[in-house]
Amino acid sequence: MDRVSALDEPLKKTLGAATAKVMAEHLDLHTLGDLLHHYPRRYAERGELTSLAELPLDEHVTVVAQVADARIHTFNQGRGRRLEVTITDGSGRLQLVFFGKGVHKPHKDLLPGTRAMFAGKVSVFNRKLQLSHPAYEPLSGGASAADAVDAFANQLIPIYPACKQLESWKISKAVDAVLDRAAEAVDPLPPALREGRGMATLPDALRKIHRPRTKADIEVARERLKWDEAFVLQVALARRRYADTQLPAVARRPVPGGLLDAFDAELPFTLTEGQQSVSKEIFDDLATEHPMHRLLQGEVGSGKTMVALRAMLAVVDAGGQAAMLAPTEVLAQQHHRSITEMMGELAEGGMLGGAEQGTKVVLLTGSMGAAARRQALLDLVTGEAGIVIGTHALIEDKVQFHDLGLVVVDEQHRFGVEQRDALRSKGKQPPHLLVMTATPIPRTVAMTVFGDLETSVLDQLPAGRSPIASHVVPAADKPHFLARAWERVREEAEGGHQAYVVCPRIGDDDEQPKKKTAEDEAEKRPPLAVLDVADQLAKGPLSGLRVEVLHGRMPPDDKDDVMRRFGAGDVDVLVATTVIEVGVNVPNATAMVIMDADRFGVSQLHQLRGRVGRGSAPGLCLLVTEMPEASPARQRLAAVASTLDGFELSRIDLEQRREGDVLGQAQSGVRSSLRMLTVIEDEEVIAAAREEAVAIVGADPDLERLPELRTALDALLDKEREQYLDKG
Repeated sequence: MDRVSALDEPLKKTLGAATAKVMAEHLDLHTLGDLLHHYPRRYAERGELTSLAELPLDEHVTVVAQVADARIHTFNQGRGRRLEVTITDGSGRLQLVFFGKGVHKPHKDLLPGTRAMFAGKVSVFNRKLQLSHPAYEPLSGGASAADAVDAFANQLIPIYPACKQLESWKISKAVDAVLDRAAEAVDPLPPALREGRGMATLPDALRKIHRPRTKADIEVARERLKWDEAFVLQVALARRRYADTQLPAVARRPVPGGLLDAFDAELPFTLTEGQQSVSKEIFDDLATEHPMHRLLQGEVGSGKTMVALRAMLAVVDAGGQAAMLAPTEVLAQQHHRSITEMMGELAEGGMLGGAEQGTKVVLLTGSMGAAARRQALLDLVTGEAGIVIGTHALIEDKVQFHDLGLVVVDEQHRFGVEQRDALRSKGKQPPHLLVMTATPIPRTVAMTVFGDLETSVLDQLPAGRSPIASHVVPAADKPHFLARAWERVREEAEGGHQAYVVCPRIGDDDEQPKKKTAEDEAEKRPPLAVLDVADQLAKGPLSGLRVEVLHGRMPPDDKDDVMRRFGAGDVDVLVATTVIEVGVNVPNATAMVIMDADRFGVSQLHQLRGRVGRGSAPGLCLLVTEMPEASPARQRLAAVASTLDGFELSRIDLEQRREGDVLGQAQSGVRSSLRMLTVIEDEEVIAAAREEAVAIVGADPDLERLPELRTALDALLDKEREQYLDKG
């Protein structure tokens, strides 16, 4: 059998159909290679057992501990029997319970002094943690007690990510059955690279990760396996970047005395240093004859739109057209409004009173009337409109450009593969691409997820931006804090300012409560809804103020009308869903109250908060929650309240969510292409792997001299992931 397919062999050939079926259904493991790459989550050893003191509730755990005592209790007048076993590991004690006919075997097996592995789901009974009917595996091995303890003392026991249907030690036995096949694993690292960095071979690393003799073995294996993941991924990205440099594009150089110069001359403020240097990077890219692929990340309110607009004007000066793609209609309308305002008469090309070198700025969304839409399409195909701003309506077949030179994608994470590609295919040659996001991405994640884009960062806030104070409002523990929050909103409104109140859901009849799950029961009530909260506020704590609602199911004209009136100061308090999360710009809005804040993610809270403090008055953001003080949700909110640094928050967010499959669209899941590498902690590995990958791809773009690396790439880039990378 050739080495490539050796590890593609289905598990059922080695393990039998029943075990293979459970592995496929519950752990997404199908082949020998999948199982060999299903690494232990941790290792238990005699000196440092699972800390019983810190077991997570409602999770499936495997613990190694010693039986302290075991007693049978009868109840129901002697008809019922319950075996209670107490186990200890020195850090804490844990109760195990067995009921009914199932008590005899564990009573015989689990004598005081017995060491064993126990697996089950942690629950609470009488305020104490317990495992009910756990599976267990004594660690005696049939030898004398002294030998067993001795063997155990010198053994690291791998604890695998497991499931109810298949305990860790059963997975361990399955690994034993296939481990000798690790010798057939194809090594993706070029020998010169591996030897130069003094790393183990792949078969050796696989043996050591599953059956380490010492802790040093685990380190050697981890270092090697992390490198594989980082390196193969970076080679994939380096090949994408290389392919992009081979594409032709029209160079777009700004023309002196054109639109851009006229626009800059009218600016009432000076650009920040950051805006100037990022603009220079973009103009340098636009002047080359292969397409720019640049990611512009900037804190909420750092002036990304200004940078993007200047790039669009430069392209119009050079005879091309620029398209800006926004994820929602509210945002597209907002961008259109703010760009036409910023440009003034320059946005009225061909119109009476328009500037001589002006151009037309058109809006294209799905809900436009037929006549307006026809005119917009005509302006695009004739080249009359130099700038178009729209939603995915821009991507439809009917939309034709005269000469599309630049595509700006706002909030990139909301667009799929096909959408970006479809817009890019509308140029005669591939247009330049600028991707913007206000969700700060740690450097390593940018290198991993957006590794095919060059990155620019705007981290300075423009002058005139005010600080935002953020506080957690614990509504359940301290109801008077919530009452005070509404007083603060009233004070802001009476001082001539405006406020947002954000809720997790809309609350109209379309949202019939789903059948209750245990989780819902735990949460006690559905999330707060815009329509209910607006009603309660208008009749109660905010009576007399002008309270309006905004949510995604309103007709587009109504949404636009509410936003326009809020922008004009005719609405005091806007009660909204997260439709206001991105891009909404009302400098007079100074306060925001986020209801059920624990139901939003860290990055989302940071985005929402960025809607206030956009003018000269200081901003206030109140995070309302009913979660108890010690809960992880409260810690998350405290983190958001403690810093305005989006990069710091994105780190916290990532650490809490884990990376999930960085390549796949799934944000998390059992199986990830990154099993060993953690994007946050392994910064050096990722940076070094990127350097090596760039050098190798530069010398041999098709990897003709490295067939093993090609094989590994093909395995990583199965169809779905290939598409995901093709978003770039």
